[in-house]
Amino acid sequence: MSSEKRDSPSILVSPYGNLAMRRVAMTCFLGACSCLGGMLAVTFGIHGISPAVAQMSTPHANGSTLDAARISERFEYVARKVSPAVVAVEAVKPAPARGNSSKSRSVDESGSGVLIRVARHPGVYVLTNNHVIQQAAAEQITVSLMDNRILKPSKVWADPESDVALLLLNDPDLPSAALGDSDQARVGQWVLAIGSPFGLNQTVTHGIISARERGQVSLGSTIRIKDFLQTDAAINPGSSGGPLLNMDGEVIGINTAIASHSGSNSGVAFSIPINLIKRIADQLLDRGAVARGYLGLQVAATFEPADAAALGLNRAQGAMVETVYADTPAEKAGLRTRDVVLEVNGVAVRNENHFINLISSLQSGQRVRLQVWRERRMITLEAVVGDWNAAQARFQRDKDK
Repeated sequence: MSSEKRDSPSILVSPYGNLAMRRVAMTCFLGACSCLGGMLAVTFGIHGISPAVAQMSTPHANGSTLDAARISERFEYVARKVSPAVVAVEAVKPAPARGNSSKSRSVDESGSGVLIRVARHPGVYVLTNNHVIQQAAAEQITVSLMDNRILKPSKVWADPESDVALLLLNDPDLPSAALGDSDQARVGQWVLAIGSPFGLNQTVTHGIISARERGQVSLGSTIRIKDFLQTDAAINPGSSGGPLLNMDGEVIGINTAIASHSGSNSGVAFSIPINLIKRIADQLLDRGAVARGYLGLQVAATFEPADAAALGLNRAQGAMVETVYADTPAEKAGLRTRDVVLEVNGVAVRNENHFINLISSLQSGQRVRLQVWRERRMITLEAVVGDWNAAQARFQRDKDK
């Protein structure tokens, strides 16, 4: 029973797969390599600049050279401040046996990460992408620091559905990067990205925030929670897990995927917002897993203007129900196929991915009020949110019977 999942989102991201973003054809890559010396395709982004620096970025007839010098100094300051906390991550993963062979060969993958501290939890953690270290045991993961120290994590936490992972390092003498507020990131703001593209550690690139709230990006079958910052900062294979920084030197995102014909930088990259990561990290460290709500339905991959007009809506906004599964909160609430959910507890639903994120953020047992467009009129339904993890476990049991 797949809940709030899409069959084919507007952007398809898979290792060397095809990508289509409405009328634009591309290929997106997530952790594109899985062989010896392999580097991960990733996202890098750009973020906010302080008001004083923002003023400097506007060219003047007699001051453009001075303005550029000040911006350059700010870039240098951020890079110098954060680089000691940026690490290279290598993981040796088991590879499944091929064909009838009982032998399996290990696979080396490489990526990036950033050292952080988490409120209420002692120690220093490497924040990176789950796809960088997925299925690798802690003893098979190596963390390389700027000062050439090499460390092994003592414990690993991961959330495949958001592609976030945390690695605990026991060394108390470690730098860490400050975490910013990704809700304050605005389109057009400067950002820096630091990582290990092609194995070149401590590489710094710059750009801007190109867009916010990018959700129609498919990153494989396990990654379901998506709300990316988009940036044009140069991101290349090996940068997955590296930080996206604002001009105060704060982490506002973790670079995760790129859209590209070749697998290298094309100016379209995606970064997980740090505010989402904070919530995930708290649950991982408190409970060992992330609790998420579900209703038990599938929404349409896209909701185009023509679809909205055919249903009597004057704008293409909301999430259209494609399937309602039996014996689920959605069925019990009375939701039907072709209903369009426009609001969740008073929050306007932007699109199908926003709806998934809203429901996932709710607690199991919580009552939720849904504003639904049905047969050219608005109705209100109430549902009791279910537990996503329990529902998935039940689905697996039923599948195995």
